[in-house]
Amino acid sequence: MSSIWREGCAIVLLMTASASGAPSEGLLPISLDGLCVTKGTIIRQGGKLHTESPTLRAVVRAKTREVADIRFTYLGPTIDTAQLGSGATRRQVGLKLRAENGCNLVYAMWRVEPESKLVVSLKRNPGQSTHAECENRGYQNIKPRAQSAVPKLVPGSHHDLRAVLSGRALLVFADGARVWEGELPEESSTLSGPVGFRSDNVRVDFEFLAEVEAAGANPLPGNGKCGELDAD
Repeated sequence: MSSIWREGCAIVLLMTASASGAPSEGLLPISLDGLCVTKGTIIRQGGKLHTESPTLRAVVRAKTREVADIRFTYLGPTIDTAQLGSGATRRQVGLKLRAENGCNLVYAMWRVEPESKLVVSLKRNPGQSTHAECENRGYQNIKPRAQSAVPKLVPGSHHDLRAVLSGRALLVFADGARVWEGELPEESSTLSGPVGFRSDNVRVDFEFLAEVEAAGANPLPGNGKCGELDAD
């Protein structure tokens, strides 16, 4: 892909940025009723959403634009620890983009342990949609064009993770600073689905923000059967 195309996409993304550097206009908090929670449990607590589930997965129950934001307070590790399908153990919280189903989507994950870093990955398994079909296969970590360190998460600290995707150009912001900039593989362009979020082995109070285009206009993948949407 030409450098002119990449620069054009970057300009479009940057035009949506606020003075702090992170795109903000049009995003509104999504209520618990507006979420399809496919794994784990979310409760309302003190005006915020809260989870202590070792594995949490959720997407918005509507068609959304490709911008998502999770504002959270990191409370520390969960009491129980769940391994990923690969056998690895991670503590992380992050965003989902183009979540077509659990086998095909884009992740932007803020890892706490074993290493503090921001990782963007594409999970792609054409023709598959359920965990039974793809399990933990099809992951590809994407190399950024530019990247900077994310703050280390400590219990009680407040943070913000935001991602904006335009075509194949992706920007990710942590606490208002751009920490990841790059281009997704060509195959990501075929994906279509709402935004969402996930966490692994962390307790958080949080608020999830997105821009809904039209409630109910785009039925959830899997005919709304939430339990069938997400995999590893």
